Amino acid sequence: MAKSIVLVIGGGIAGMEAAKQLLRLGIEPVIVEKSDHLGGHVAQWHKLFPDMMPASDLVEKMAAGIDGVTVYLNTQVANMNRLKDGFSVVLSNGVAVPCSAVLIAAGFRLFDASKKEEYGYGIYDHVITNSDLESWFNGAQDSRIPDNPANVAFVHCVGSRDLKAGNPQCSKVCCMTAIKQAIEMKEKFPGAEIWCFYMDLRLFGKKYEDFYINAQQEYGVHFVRGRVSEVGEDINGKVILKAEDTLAGRQVKLRADLLVLMSGMLCNEDTRPLASMVRADVDSDGFLRSRDNIYRICESNKPGIFFAGACTGTKTVPETLAEARAASLDIYNYLRGND
Repeated sequence: MAKSIVLVIGGGIAGMEAAKQLLRLGIEPVIVEKSDHLGGHVAQWHKLFPDMMPASDLVEKMAAGIDGVTVYLNTQVANMNRLKDGFSVVLSNGVAVPCSAVLIAAGFRLFDASKKEEYGYGIYDHVITNSDLESWFNGAQDSRIPDNPANVAFVHCVGSRDLKAGNPQCSKVCCMTAIKQAIEMKEKFPGAEIWCFYMDLRLFGKKYEDFYINAQQEYGVHFVRGRVSEVGEDINGKVILKAEDTLAGRQVKLRADLLVLMSGMLCNEDTRPLASMVRADVDSDGFLRSRDNIYRICESNKPGIFFAGACTGTKTVPETLAEARAASLDIYNYLRGND
C-alpha cells in the first residue's frame, strides 16, 4: 500500500520536526517553504537560550533528520481544495500535490519597529532591532553598531502588549532574548554597561530564572523596570533615552551608543489565505485558531487540517518542537481513523 502523503506548509523548526516524526510513523511528508532555506527564524539566530546552544547546530541536526524528504524552497501554496479522501494542492511552481492531510507550520513575523517612531528605528543612526543584532552576531556587517560601545540599551515589548500597536499579547520570548543578547554583548564588549528596560519580566521556563540571575551577578547587566517614554539623538550621534524607574521611583536618562529594540512576534499574514482556502478559523489576534486551547491545540476546526508551532501563537523553541511532535501523532491517528 502506498504511503499517505502529508503536505507540511512551512520549513521552519516546526515543519522540519513534524516531517521527521511523520517519516518515522511511515507517512510521506512534503515540505513547502516560501524562503530559500530551511529553519525559519531560528536559522537566522545566533544562540538559543537558556543553554546558549548555537542555533545553526540545531538546524543542521534537524535537516539531517529529514534527509530524502521532498522539499520545495521558494515556493508557496497557490490553491488548495478539499477532496473526498484528502486535498488537492497546487504549488506556485506548478507542482500538484495530492495529500491525505495538511499541516500548517507557517510560523510568525516580527513586528516592524519603524511603526513605533518614538523609538527612532530607521531615524537614528544607532537604533537596531533584536533581529538586526542576531544577524550581526552571525557575521553580518552593520555600521549602526559601534566598534567599542560604552553603553548598550535594550527596550523590551516593542510591538507587544501594546494596544496602540494593535497587539495586546505578550510575545513570550522577548524577555529571555533580551537577556541572552545582553549577555552576548557583554561577552563581546566586557567594558560596556548593558541596560534592559522592561515592563515586567516573564521568565516562566526551565532555567529561565537562573539565566536572568546569572545575567545580573556574572555579567553585571542592569535591569530597569519602566517603559522608555522618549528616545532622541544628540549632536554626537548618541541615543538619549528617558524612562521612569518605577521600582526606584525616579526618572532615568541614559546616553547610549546603541539601542536595541525587542520586536515582538505577530501572526504570519501568509496564513490567512491558507485558512481561507480550507475555511479554517482565524483567531482575534490574527493567529490560526486551534480546535481548543487545552486538549486539541494541534487540530483545526476542519478535518485533515493540523497546526504546529507559532502559527497559532507565540512559542519558545522547546514548545514549538513539542507541538510538532504532537501534531505528527495527531495526523497519524487521523489517517488511521482514530479520534
